[in-house]
Amino acid sequence: MNKRVAIIGAGPCGLSQLRAFQQAESNGADIPELVCFERQSDWGGLWHYTWRTGLDEHGEPVHCSMYRYLWTNGPKECLEFGDYSFEEHFGKPIPSFPPYAVLNNYILGRAAKSDVRRYVRFSTAVRDVSYSEASGRFTVRSTDLNAQTDQEEEFDHVIVATGHFSVPNVPSFPGIDRFPGRVLHAHDFRDALEFKGKRLLIVGGSYSAEDIALQNLKYGAASVTCTYRSGAMGFKWPEGIEELPLVTKFEGNTAHFSDGSTREIDVVILCTGYKHHFPFMEDSLRLRTHNRLWPPGLYKGVVWIDNPKLAYLGMQDQYYTFSMFDAQAWYVRDVILGRIALPSREEMEKDAVAWLAREEALEDPIQDIDYQTDYCKDLAAVTDYEMDWDVQSDNFKHWEHHKEEDITGYRDHSHTSPVTGVTAPVHHTRWWEALDDSLETFMDTR
Repeated sequence: MNKRVAIIGAGPCGLSQLRAFQQAESNGADIPELVCFERQSDWGGLWHYTWRTGLDEHGEPVHCSMYRYLWTNGPKECLEFGDYSFEEHFGKPIPSFPPYAVLNNYILGRAAKSDVRRYVRFSTAVRDVSYSEASGRFTVRSTDLNAQTDQEEEFDHVIVATGHFSVPNVPSFPGIDRFPGRVLHAHDFRDALEFKGKRLLIVGGSYSAEDIALQNLKYGAASVTCTYRSGAMGFKWPEGIEELPLVTKFEGNTAHFSDGSTREIDVVILCTGYKHHFPFMEDSLRLRTHNRLWPPGLYKGVVWIDNPKLAYLGMQDQYYTFSMFDAQAWYVRDVILGRIALPSREEMEKDAVAWLAREEALEDPIQDIDYQTDYCKDLAAVTDYEMDWDVQSDNFKHWEHHKEEDITGYRDHSHTSPVTGVTAPVHHTRWWEALDDSLETFMDTR
């Protein structure tokens, strides 16, 4: 096969794509030449932790949104790779909610075993992707950040696997420019111990707001006030966390809220989401969407309808993560290998519109889970990717109920692996009391 495929990003999505091709090759398939561009010095994407914020050592925007003491906020059994179980990687069953160091070790374990590092160009930033109707090929311009040299190359296919949780959405509020304390976005949050004894205001009402609020109280914040725009998270919060409607303005250290209440605040953390941001893609190739379960313009949630030689991985709002990325990567691989014949543009648009309409009718998280489960099944049904999606779906629903029952205790539950069928052991320490997030401490079974 003489095709060349550019994969932009060596995080979980990019690594899934490399693994998909490598698996096909190991089974005797002839695969294209693969080039994976990674701006960071190592692979892992958001799971590649760095202390840096703002700009990195090359003056590039820091990709990482990972922070110390982060433990997965969903069961590991809901993100397990279908071809590489946690039990295979660690040699034994492990608890359902590991810290980031454990998950990162697992992600990179499969990548290393698959021997896909040879395809990755590290410290290489993609600057521009364009398409020529005349040649039927993409031109990718990239920069070697160490040598500070540019290169232009042509590819037959481009797969965007950069994720969408690294470019902050940053709102403004009257008076925040004169707020005398620290103001930061969750993207730049690294260590809850920085805010020990402080009075925090968390702006936002989704997963990062929930976890960073708990994180800071757990590590000694004096108080945490969460402020929401559309609706309260509504959990049974521990003493020290409260929810108020949207902040309207700041006067010195005083935050004013739309219900007329006020609070004295030392730190503002904006957990206000991220932008789908692809400045390196030419205008006609650039995905434009907000964080939703069905991004428009993509057939099967991955293939760019306007130019099916282009694919985007992992652009959905996510219940499923790694296993969904795998299902998408296997599908894209088989499109490129000619195993899956794409229908006409009209049929692709019709299919996408049907999924979009179904998304817009969803009413609650359980329906969301069923929707994304059906999506993953739809992709996997036409490839050789194997996963027990029903077990993962059941785990998600149990997790959702556990969170409603006890927001500080849901990580203490165990779930069943969809790969091995084994139910995870209970961790040796309750999450609320576990202050050490190292792999060594988590794996200690004494």
